[in-house]
Amino acid sequence: MNVWSQLSAAQQKALLARPAQQDQSALQARVQTIIDTVKENGDKALLDFNQQFDNNQSEQLIVPQNEIDNSPALLSTELKTAIEIAFNNITKFHQAQLPVTKTIETQPGVCCELRYQPIQAVGIYVPGGTAPLPSSVLMQGTLAKLSGAKTIVLATPVKGDMAINPAILYAAKLCGVTTLIKSGGAGVIAAMAFGTDSVPKVNKIFGPGNSYVTMAKQLVAQQATGVAIDMPAGPSEVLVIADEGANPTFVAADLLSQAEHGEDSQVVLVSNCETLINETKREIDAQLSTLSRKAIAQKALLNSPFILVDSIESAIKVSNQYGPEHLIVQTRNAADIVDKFYNVGSMFVGDYTPESAGDYASGTNHVLPTYGYSQVYSALNLMDFFRTYTVQTISQSGLAQLANSILPLAEAEGLDAHANAVSIRLQEAKL
Repeated sequence: MNVWSQLSAAQQKALLARPAQQDQSALQARVQTIIDTVKENGDKALLDFNQQFDNNQSEQLIVPQNEIDNSPALLSTELKTAIEIAFNNITKFHQAQLPVTKTIETQPGVCCELRYQPIQAVGIYVPGGTAPLPSSVLMQGTLAKLSGAKTIVLATPVKGDMAINPAILYAAKLCGVTTLIKSGGAGVIAAMAFGTDSVPKVNKIFGPGNSYVTMAKQLVAQQATGVAIDMPAGPSEVLVIADEGANPTFVAADLLSQAEHGEDSQVVLVSNCETLINETKREIDAQLSTLSRKAIAQKALLNSPFILVDSIESAIKVSNQYGPEHLIVQTRNAADIVDKFYNVGSMFVGDYTPESAGDYASGTNHVLPTYGYSQVYSALNLMDFFRTYTVQTISQSGLAQLANSILPLAEAEGLDAHANAVSIRLQEAKL
């Protein structure tokens, strides 16, 4: 247990440091080689990488449409219903974000509009390294569908001779995916950025992934013309704030639900109650024994501090300094302190609001900034699938009045042609 008030500022900073990432220069070189290979060899490179990294010998990159269409028959009624509930809730929450053109008359005769256009072609990456993730399809694909994107490309890796999980196929069907690619890693990110014979070139790439995927997204955003990415993303993380009234069973379950994501995940508990921390540790040990991903969670816990603070106010300061991807607040006054937090990807308020709800079905998005990026990036939202542009319409009288600003500014900047583009019109109109 770490007593926050007994640590120096440097020690506090070190305690909240994320797990060390691998050498970025070496990683960048390896990923760049993969990108260059895909640019040169296209589909063949993807097939070769499928064999090399996933032991997938198939010569087929694209999932036939009939497999997607027939996926509901391969699901249990319970799972099919669960996917539909999540899809409907995600749709309902994000549909409220649909933008509307804004028209403003800034002064008489000068009309300015802010308009929105869906990004025409989007690429969605869904990891498949340790488990199928239909929820990741829904979180991204539902927004792509709502935006009206004409091309929705979904890529996910396939291990060995396995088939894509039908839950992923059904989620893709609900989201209107137009191309589903059986390939993963940095290679398929490059394919979506530059295009191949089978993979359509997209304008923006979404989705989480391992360090290779993350690096590939950053590199193609610099190298491929007209390609953007959603956000940089590191390992998953959660910070739980709990007071003396919190249930240690709930707290332990929330910490473990995040720890099982990966060995490099980080979970942080901050409490003003030493008894709660100790009871939570005992609960973690008890619950760990029942988990199928026990080994992964145990390794993640090695990177995960338990912090004793003097007060909940101090816990709020710790959270704001850390900037968690997920923040769970299990205090008796949880609703009253929500506004005191910042640098948060997504917040879960109250004893009965587990992070799992946001991961799957409450309606909010689980694609979130990690590794401290919550200071500058937001949770994935519908506006990420749109671009904005402006339109202006000016009348003769409107231009005559606006010239009182344009002409002196153009003269001050020494841009005669700018001034002339206004003056010549005023002369023509005898204004």
